[in-house]
This record gives sequence, structure tokens and C-alpha cells, in this order.
Amino acid sequence: MRDEASKYSNLKLIVRDGKDDIHKQIADVQDFIKMKVDAILISPKTAKEPAAVINKAYDAKIPVIVLDRDITNDRYTQFIGGDNRKIGRAAGTYIVTLLGGKGKARGKLLEIWGGKRSTPAQDRHNGFFEIIQQEPGIQLLDEGKDGDWKQDKAYEIMANAIDQFPKIEVVFAHNDPMAFGAYLAAKDMGIHQSIRFFGIDGIPMEGVRWVHDGILTATFLYKTPGDEGIRQAMRILNGKSVPKRISLPTMTIDKTNARNILINNGLLKK
Repeated sequence: MRDEASKYSNLKLIVRDGKDDIHKQIADVQDFIKMKVDAILISPKTAKEPAAVINKAYDAKIPVIVLDRDITNDRYTQFIGGDNRKIGRAAGTYIVTLLGGKGKARGKLLEIWGGKRSTPAQDRHNGFFEIIQQEPGIQLLDEGKDGDWKQDKAYEIMANAIDQFPKIEVVFAHNDPMAFGAYLAAKDMGIHQSIRFFGIDGIPMEGVRWVHDGILTATFLYKTPGDEGIRQAMRILNGKSVPKRISLPTMTIDKTNARNILINNGLLKK
């Protein structure tokens, strides 16, 4: 976002860090309304709680672009993000194929959620479950624990799951850091080589690197929307129309393409 904003000499970017606190995030938007900023870009921590203040900004005629995580209504100017349900389906399809193929898949699977109150986590789960539920041979272990997108929480969830379930064959986490946290827990208990780990995000320095190094079997790209958010905000401020929703592209990243992605990003020599 900062890199894209630097391309516009007439743009002043004011950044507030919500510090993973929904109350601070709401207060920050209240401040922006009082400042009468020209536009607000926000990635809501949850779907419900920030909706009212986002609507308040929109009603005050401030263009509001919601990034990454949607809210419970559409009273904002634009949403930009990946199709999380599509990404969940892609993960489910890949795992079904890995476990034997459609109608034949067999295995015990642990799902580690992101923040359960956030729309990305709900959509990733729903897309994933849409595929997995068609396979009676795949057993989902418990209802899925909430790792809140954090590596350390996923480590704890995985450690507890290893104590509870004698066999875990696949871990699907809603982002790459949680998948890595689950891997570390399994590694500390000496069973990581018998488990396949999957994540979402596909950031080259994290998920793609972990796929290349054999830690994750695959990750699924969730393109961050900040740069596109700046471009769309400038279009709005220049009086141009913008679509209500922009869905960013995704891709599957596994051992077949991880190396080339790292090379293209200058993180690996040819």
C-alpha cells in the first residue's frame, strides 16, 4: 500500500494500526470521520462490530473501501479482496485428490480456522467443507479450532490435537503462519513427516518458501488488496466510477511452481 501510495505526489497516506483490537479500529475510523478525510481504506477485524462506524463514514459521504474482510452489510463504496470461498474449494479439491481422488478419498483431517467471526475464515471453511463433505472417507477431527490467524495459537491447537487423536494425516489451516505453527508442533513431537500441511496466503517469503522447503505441501494465493485499494481510491477521488466489488485472482502453489515464484521475486537464484 505504501509503495503504491508513493506513486501519487498529491496523496497523503495516514496509517493507523488497529493492533488486532476491534475497539481501537472503530475508534480510528471515528477519528478519520472527524478529520474529514477524503477516503478511508479499512480491513475490518470482524464482520459485525465495525459495520456501524463504516456505515457512518459512508453516510458522511466519505468513500470507504473495505479490504480483505467483508462486513455484514454493503453500505460502503467498494470491496476488494480474494474469493475466499473459491480458495477454500481449491484447497478441498487438492486435498481430496491427494487422499485418493473423488469418491475414493480416505484420511483424517484437522482444520484450523482463522478468526471465526471474520468473513474470510467463514468463507474459506464453507468452500473447503463444500468439497470435503462429499467424501465419506474423509474424517474431520472435531469442529475445527479458532487459531485467530496466529502461529502460536495454531501450535497449541496442533499440540492438543496430537494428544487427543492418535492419527492426523492432513492439516488445513486458514493461513500459512498457522499451518507453519501446526508443523512446528508436529515436528517437536517427531511426527511431522507423516502429516501433510496446507495453508493460504502464498506470500513468497513465508508460504511459498515453506512449500519450496517441503514444510507445506501447498498454499493457495490470497493476493493482498492494499495496492489495488490505493488505485481505486484515486479513481474515486478523480471522479471516476468504480465497481462495487473487485475479486482478486488466486492460484495453487506447490512443488511444481514454488521455485519459479521464489526466483521471480528475487528470493532464490536460478
